[in-house]
Order: sequence, then structure tokens, then C-alpha cells
Amino acid sequence: MGRDEEVTEEEWRRRLTPARFDVLREAGTEPPGSGEYLSCKDDGMYCCAGCGAELFLSDTKFESGTGWPSFTEPATAEAVELRQDSGHGMVRTEVLCRACGGHLGHVFPDGPGEDGRRYCMNSLALDLDRGNASEEA
Repeated sequence: MGRDEEVTEEEWRRRLTPARFDVLREAGTEPPGSGEYLSCKDDGMYCCAGCGAELFLSDTKFESGTGWPSFTEPATAEAVELRQDSGHGMVRTEVLCRACGGHLGHVFPDGPGEDGRRYCMNSLALDLDRGNASEEA
């Protein structure tokens, strides 16, 4: 499913659990430390829980100590869209799935990777495809 395919709010509510709908479609955030993938060390491809688009390789995941799964970079630059978010009394950079527009989390300039980014994602916005563990983006 691409962004060109118009999905109604009613259809998203039918496809997603209430918690995933809150995160992906209403830009909610799961409580810190609660996410399924926070401590996960399994190999694979993290995909969008809304549309299945490939987003992050497991070998870019690291322990940030923030309470959310963190990655140094997306699987490809085209996988995500970045946009300014000035909600909650602060200015941050929101990370969206480019394929369906789902809210994934935020990116911050304090990561360990080459470009110093920390993609701080909600587990509820992701599904881990363990079958793609050896594929490269």
C-alpha cells in the first residue's frame, strides 16, 4: 500500500489495534520502557506496522537508554520522511513512514552513528520481520 492509495480513518481503525492507531495515525507515544522491541536483539528488518514498508535494519539498532528502540539510520533514506514537529511545547523532528504516512517517532542529533542521529521509534509502529535478517537494504 502506498501513499497514493487513500485509506480512510475508518479503514485504519479496522486494520490497527487501538494502541497502534494512536501511535501511527494520531502521533501518540507509547510509555517509555513498555515497547516490545526495546530490548530485542533479534536479527531482521523492522517494518511499518501500518503498511509493511521496510524501515530499519536490526544491525543499526542500539541501546540508547531512553526507553524506546533506537536506530542510527533508516534502511534507506527513502524509507522515512522527516518533518518538523512543534507539539508538546518543543521543536523536534518527526519521523514518518514514507509509504503510508504513519507516525513512527522522532529523530534526535545525539546518536552514535556517522551522522550522529538517533531514530527513537515506538515499538507499536514497528513489526520485526526476522526472515529478512540477512538481506541488505
